[in-house]
Amino acid sequence: MTQEHWNTLLKIINGEIQTEKPIGFIIDSPWLPQWYGVSILDYYTNDNIWFEANRKAVETFPEVMFFPGFWSEYGMCTEPSAFGSKMVWAERNLPHADKIIENSGNIGQIKKPNVKTDGLLPFMLNRLIHNEENIKKFRHSVKFAVARGPLNIASFLMGTTEFMMAISMKPEETLKGLNTITGFIEDWLSLQMETFPDIDGILLLDDIVGFVGESDFKEFALPFLKKIYRDFNVKVKFFHNDAHGFVCAPSLKGIGINLFNFSFEHGLGEMKELTGNSIVLLGNIPPRDVLAIGSVEDVKQSVKNALESVEDHSRIIWSCGGGMPPDVSTDNIKAFISAVRESD
Repeated sequence: MTQEHWNTLLKIINGEIQTEKPIGFIIDSPWLPQWYGVSILDYYTNDNIWFEANRKAVETFPEVMFFPGFWSEYGMCTEPSAFGSKMVWAERNLPHADKIIENSGNIGQIKKPNVKTDGLLPFMLNRLIHNEENIKKFRHSVKFAVARGPLNIASFLMGTTEFMMAISMKPEETLKGLNTITGFIEDWLSLQMETFPDIDGILLLDDIVGFVGESDFKEFALPFLKKIYRDFNVKVKFFHNDAHGFVCAPSLKGIGINLFNFSFEHGLGEMKELTGNSIVLLGNIPPRDVLAIGSVEDVKQSVKNALESVEDHSRIIWSCGGGMPPDVSTDNIKAFISAVRESD
């Protein structure tokens, strides 16, 4: 992210109205390799290809804030790899992590990994270290420490259905396991911040938060999210959950979150009301059905509908309701930008 974009982001968080409506997208391996014209496996294993794909994105769309920006990641395998999950790779498909917990009662017995040595984490950091100088040559810097959230990681280690059952049947063991995972996340975020002094934001991604009801959210998610976000003194505290978002939205401010990417199925007006208009919202057109497979006209109409759905355009970064999905074309992104700019 450039310093100009970072300064704009801070102003938006403070509620300042911008001359031009801000535009931003979460981008990573589901979108970048295909858009750049390489295999997913090449994107993961060749640092130069990874850098050039990200460079092309920021140069093709200079007006767009990309989150977190030059994201070093290995899809959903990143954090599970540190716990010992088997990584399954394919040339053209996203990798996946095999679960390592077969008995739901064993979640409380997991050991906290060493973030300096375990799994793919050292490779992630090294990729950024080797490319930091090149990133800065393009006036960008590493501004976010990033991790999957506690419930998300737990679901990879034992399976989503099994994790949901563990919440109901083994609550004490589940809380113990989530506490270990939370400690791991804090270690991992801290190491990223120690390695890159320009970091002044954290991003957690946890769709599983949207899978639980209100009472389970308050017991199994809220305490751990609050601990993570309150333990880091950074200016931007970003949370992504593009599953059901109503359960967490009223608690975001109390957790310490000030930027939220959520499902396109929730209206901007609804989210403004649920968050007390105190959180910056990143959204909110359908990512797959419109931005990816819709026509240019579909994209423009969806953006127009989103703009007209809410009177107060403060604390909104115009985006899609989730991360950038596969198959989004350059033309559709330009159509999105054009539609927003026409409303300025």
